[in-house]
Formats: sequence, structure tokens, C-alpha cells
Amino acid sequence: MIQVFAFYLFAAIVVASAVMVIMARHPVHSVLWLIMAFFNAAALMVLVGAEFLAMLLVIVYVGAVAVLFLFVVMMLDIDFAAMRAGFIRNFPLGLLMAAILLAELLLAVGVYSAGGLTLGAPDGSAMQPATASNIEAIGALLFGRYILLFELAGIILLVAMIGAIVLTFQPPKPGARARQDVGKQIRRRPEEATIMKNPEIGQGVEL
Repeated sequence: MIQVFAFYLFAAIVVASAVMVIMARHPVHSVLWLIMAFFNAAALMVLVGAEFLAMLLVIVYVGAVAVLFLFVVMMLDIDFAAMRAGFIRNFPLGLLMAAILLAELLLAVGVYSAGGLTLGAPDGSAMQPATASNIEAIGALLFGRYILLFELAGIILLVAMIGAIVLTFQPPKPGARARQDVGKQIRRRPEEATIMKNPEIGQGVEL
């Protein structure tokens, strides 16, 4: 009984938090509601016995992605008047997209009620021993059967990171005092790192 109550409680909070992410007027509040949704989704993972996925959801999404969103939103200079004007201008397009998504959901429900697609019978090759934990099962699949796809996903993320750096990189202006010379820093000797000065009283330091 307590499991059913906890499931409906966490599920209701997830749905309510997701609605508030969309309805909140302030972007910072939207990110905070998103973090609330992530936490309760992790609680649902714990209820079904997937504690490793729950830990990943909290550490990766809440600890990294959501906090990154929060920092970016807080550092942006957002013009709320322009944002509201853009919302009103794009409201018909948003209604159209919502109608398309609703039609897709209704179609999916109709197809599911008519009978699911048969994609093939499982051969049991991916089944893990009953005594294996969730972490062992996920690790055996990721670094065993799906190792090539896992490595490919890592390469795609690396390329995306390099692309983001290249797109956002701005070379320093000529003559700027903060210009960095990597080659000069590498060739620097230890005795050139610091210079000891012994200034006389009243004469200051020569720069």
C-alpha cells in the first residue's frame, strides 16, 4: 500500500513540476521546477529498483545539466518585455505544434490499444544472471554488447564539444594586454617565473 501511495505521490509531483516548468514566467523558476521534476523522477526509479539510474539522474542531470542551465539563465540579461512579446507573436505556431503532438499521442494510444508491433522474439543473449545487480547488468551491456555504440556516442559528444568551442572562440584583439602566448609559457624557465625585488624605502617598485 505504501508503495502505491509513494508512486502516485512522486508521479503527481513530476507532472506538476513539468507543468510549472512551462508555466513559470521567470526562467530561473523554470529551472528550479525542472530540478524538482528530476528529483522526483529519481524517486520513481528507486521505487522500481533501478537505484543506479536514480543516482545517475541526480548526479548528471541535477548536479550538472540543471545547475549549468541555472547559471546560464542567471547570467543572461533577459528582456522580459521582449520575451512576452515573442510569446504572443509565436502563440499560434505553438498551438499548432501542440495540436500535432496531441494527435501523435492519440494515434499512439490507438495503435497500442489495437495491439503492439512484434519486433522479434528475444533470444536471451542479453539476459544477465539473476544475482547480478543493476550496475553489473548495465555495465555488462554497455561495455560488452553495445561497446561500439557507447564509444560512438562518446566520439559524437567530443565532436560536439569541439564544435561548440570553435563556434564560441573569439581570438584576442591585436595589442591586447591579456593576450596569451602559449609557446612562450611552455619555454619559460623556472628562474623566470618569479622575480625577487628589494625596493628601497620611498622609491617604490619598478615595473
